[in-house]
Amino acid sequence: MQDRHVLEFLRSRRSVPAAQLLPPGPTPEQLREIVATSVRVPDHGKLTPWRLIAFTGDAGARYGEALAALHARIDPGVPAAKLAKDRDRFAHSPLVLAVIARIDEHNPKIPAQEQLLSAGCLAFNLLLAAQAAGFAAQWLTGWSCYDRDAARLLGLADHERAIAYIHIGSRGAEPPERTRPDVEAVLSAWQG
Repeated sequence: MQDRHVLEFLRSRRSVPAAQLLPPGPTPEQLREIVATSVRVPDHGKLTPWRLIAFTGDAGARYGEALAALHARIDPGVPAAKLAKDRDRFAHSPLVLAVIARIDEHNPKIPAQEQLLSAGCLAFNLLLAAQAAGFAAQWLTGWSCYDRDAARLLGLADHERAIAYIHIGSRGAEPPERTRPDVEAVLSAWQG
């Protein structure tokens, strides 16, 4: 059964830059609904190879300060503008959800790539669910997703890594539409 409203929603979906997100963010009840909707992702083996960490209130600003301090220790010559970006990145959004991939590299049945893809599906579902609930959102990463010291700031285990920060809030300005790929440029038929 085709639902034209859902297809139109997907066709018009756009991210709103995190720096443009405004309060209010989701209430605790709305957040639970967004997360409950979002966890319905492909998950081969029912491993739940992901979890979420929420930054609300001043937690995002405190995390940004911790990241800036870490960045300065790792790279004493880092420009002040990059440290300011570290500080500000998590301070604008009313809510930031860190999507944590929990990868079992030694699972005998489920390849690590499938586990990682499941976590990526969760990140995208969070964007969709937040936007369907009337909020604006953006998926960001950054150097901290690839740094083990930053992972320790989040309290991650060795088999865990942050793969996305989903920023959620209310829409300020309407984001501009961007050029999307032409279907013919990305779709081909296997010729054997």
